[in-house]
Amino acid sequence: MKVTDTYNEIKEVNLAYLILAQSMVRSDRESAIFRLGISEEIADVVERLTPGQVLKMAGSDMLLCSFRFEDTLLLDLLGNHERDRGVGHIHAAILAAGKPVAVMA
Repeated sequence: MKVTDTYNEIKEVNLAYLILAQSMVRSDRESAIFRLGISEEIADVVERLTPGQVLKMAGSDMLLCSFRFEDTLLLDLLGNHERDRGVGHIHAAILAAGKPVAVMA
C-alpha cells in the first residue's frame, strides 16, 4: 500500500468519524459522550463545527479517533467469540464507562 493511499484512507476515516460524532452529539449528547469516550468540552466543540471546519479537520493525515483498547481485558471481552456475546459486551461497556474520557489539552 502506498503512503498516499494510507493518507487518503485516514482522511476518509476522519471525515466519517467527525460526521458520525457530530450526529451522535446532536441527537443524544449523553450517549454520544459515553460511546465516543469524549468529555463535555470536546462534545461542545464537535457540536459547533461547521461543515468547512469538519472538512478541514478531516483533511489531516493524523487519525482523529482513537481506540480504547489499552486494557487487554476490554479487548478480550469485545473480541472473544467463545463467550456469550451479550454478556461480554455488557461487561466491556461497564469497563469502558469506568475509563477517563478524552480531554482537550
